[in-house]
Amino acid sequence: MPDSTPPRTPFPPPPLAEVVGARERTIHVVTHPEAAHHVEGLVGGVHDSDLTARGARQAALVAAALRARIPDDAAVDVVTSDLLRTRRTASAIGAALDTVPRLDARLREASYGEAGGRPQDWLDARFVPPPAVGDRLRHDVGIAGAETRLDVALRVYAATTDLLRRATDHQVVVVTHGFAATFVVAAWIGMPVEAAGSVTFPVASGSITTLREDGFFHNRGVLSVGDVAHLGEDR
Repeated sequence: MPDSTPPRTPFPPPPLAEVVGARERTIHVVTHPEAAHHVEGLVGGVHDSDLTARGARQAALVAAALRARIPDDAAVDVVTSDLLRTRRTASAIGAALDTVPRLDARLREASYGEAGGRPQDWLDARFVPPPAVGDRLRHDVGIAGAETRLDVALRVYAATTDLLRRATDHQVVVVTHGFAATFVVAAWIGMPVEAAGSVTFPVASGSITTLREDGFFHNRGVLSVGDVAHLGEDR
C-alpha cells in the first residue's frame, strides 16, 4: 500500500556566518495599522486589503515616531511586505525618512488559502487549531491552500537573514504583519526554525518593536515589543 504521508519540509541549513568588523545596528519592526479587512470582519492573510482612513492616520503617526527615534544622519533601509496595506504604511515611513522602501514578498502575512477575503466566521467554522504538543510547525489548519507555520517561518527567516547581511552598521525598518512579525524577532535572536513551533510575540496593529545589536558585545537585544504609545488616542 503506497505511503500517503505528505513529504516533510526540510529545515534550511544554518545561515553562513557574517564576516564583519565593528557593528552596531537597530531594527524597527512595524506592523501595519488598521486595514479594511479588520473593520469588515474579513480574513486577512494575503487578502490585499487597503488601510482605512484611520489606518492612514496611524501610519503617519508611526512614521513620525520613527523620524523622532532615528538620527537624521543615520543610514536607513526600509523593507516591506508587498501587500497594499504594508506598502502604504512603508510609503509614509519612507517619506518621513527620505528613503524609498524595498519590497520583499517573503514578509507577507500567512496565507489562509481559500479563506482569504471571506468572512471571519467562515474561517472560524472550519479552522483546525494546532495541538498543544507534537508537530505544530507542519500542522494542517484544514483550509485548502493555507500555509503552515513552517511555510511562514521559512520565508520570513530567509528575508530577515538577507536584510541582516545588508544591515552592517545602520538602521532598518521592517514593515510586516502581526503573525509574520514573530518570525522576524525569532530569526533576530537566533532561534532555530525547528524550535519556533510555539513561539509568539503578540503585537497590535500599528506597533513598533525595537531590536538592537550593541557595538561591543554584539548581543542582539529585544528592547521593546509591540509599542503603540505613539498612536495616542488613535489606538
